[in-house]
Amino acid sequence: MAEDEKTILCIEDEREMIELFKIILGRRGYRVSGALGGEEGIQRAEELEPDLILLDLMMPGLDGWEVLQRMRADEKLQKIPIIIVTAKSQEIDRVLALHVAQVNDYVTKPFGPQDLIDSVNRVLVSKSAT
Repeated sequence: MAEDEKTILCIEDEREMIELFKIILGRRGYRVSGALGGEEGIQRAEELEPDLILLDLMMPGLDGWEVLQRMRADEKLQKIPIIIVTAKSQEIDRVLALHVAQVNDYVTKPFGPQDLIDSVNRVLVSKSAT
């Protein structure tokens, strides 16, 4: 599959971060959509059924952990790969996300554009291999 056939949903509480994701990943041919906050993120995920979700952990209202829990409990959404993109840089958060919640990758803010691209490519390649 070509990159331009892949849809990525960014669930984030900062509009500027969504725009940054759109710029970085849009230049690589990905279709990038944004959702402001957890509730909107779950609704958009159900509508779009994206190939990948970029999820912030620290959001007001429904935070990233709750979004992740709801998505993993939903048959329609549970197999969508998720990359956590967060300012939470402590090792315990990374371990919880990768090994307990079993997300596909964990990127800490601030990140370099190439780090994000590498993570997205790695996750999407492993998804298409399964």
